[in-house]
Amino acid sequence: MEIQIRVDRRMRGLRSRTIKAKLKKALRGLGFRDRELSILLTDNERISELNKRYLGREGPTNVIAFPMEEGEPGRLESMVMGDIVISVETALAEAEMVNETLEQAVLRLLAHGILHLLHYDHETSPRDAARMRREERRVVALMEEE
Repeated sequence: MEIQIRVDRRMRGLRSRTIKAKLKKALRGLGFRDRELSILLTDNERISELNKRYLGREGPTNVIAFPMEEGEPGRLESMVMGDIVISVETALAEAEMVNETLEQAVLRLLAHGILHLLHYDHETSPRDAARMRREERRVVALMEEE
């Protein structure tokens, strides 16, 4: 399993090695053992640029996922899953609002991004949003398993 993490925005409390290990654990738990995934941890300025360029939306967001293929939720044919971009600045602000650590916020956003790479979509209907929230909790739980 190949997971590349690039960090544009370093923050205390984030360890790439720990994040990578937890991601691998979650992906194995989901049945995706031999996949490739790229992650960029960046700032609000950079994610705003990507948000505008690729999604046509103004301003920063917490996470953007770029899947390598389209398909049914939970299914993936390609070995390359895609790319996930997270604004560490936004993750920190969200973490402070809900009293979680920066690492917990980033892992939650990575779970969200992974689900988008697996074709889940929370913007299509309330039912799909509820399904994605359930799956997100499951992915985070897989990351935290000992």
